[in-house]
Formats: sequence, C-alpha cells, structure tokens
Amino acid sequence: MKMLICDDDPMTIRALEFQFKKEGFEILKALNGRDASTILSENDDIGIMITDVYMPYVNGMELITYARNTLHRIFPIIIISRANLHDSIEAALGLGANAYAVKPLNLGELSAKVNKLLNVN
Repeated sequence: MKMLICDDDPMTIRALEFQFKKEGFEILKALNGRDASTILSENDDIGIMITDVYMPYVNGMELITYARNTLHRIFPIIIISRANLHDSIEAALGLGANAYAVKPLNLGELSAKVNKLLNVN
C-alpha cells in the first residue's frame, strides 16, 4: 500500500520512511505541501497520508482540504505537529483528518494509529 509522508523536516521523513517501509508500505515523500499536492493528484492509489500541519507553500490543513474536497479522496489522514493545541486538532479533524499525533513522535504509537485506521490486526 502507498503511504504519502509530507513534512518539511527531512529527519522526520527519514524516521517515518524507515518505520513504515519495515511494515511493507511503499513510501511517497514530499518536503512541502505543494509537492504533496502534485503527488496526490498523480497517484489515485494512495492508501494513507501522514502530513505535518506547518509546511511551506501549502500547509497541512490546506492539503487535507485539497485531498478531501478537490480530489474527493477517502483514505485515512494523520496530522502531525509540534503544536498540541486543541483548536488545531479540532480544525484538522473538522477538515477530514482521522487522527492527530504530536511531535516528537512515538513511532510505535503512530504505527498503532496507522494500523487501527487501516483495520490491520
């Protein structure tokens, strides 16, 4: 299954890529929301997306809106951010995100969220 990882921090992308490749995902990566939007529009078989909230050009909230309202994609979306703000979490969930994780990430917990969203036992 394809997973799109969007974050402007290359170290975060590397850590997520390492974790989820081990779990059998094909990883697509973007360092900003503009590139992530292009990847989304060119790949209609993405199964899940993990995206940071704060990124250059197009932020995570705009990316969720693009995926849900423009492309009409229904795959799970997990927002990651250093901001553990109730308003940001509520906004992301209101736009169509399925889960929210706060940085620094616990990869085991994030993996459990991914598996739960994909109904993997």
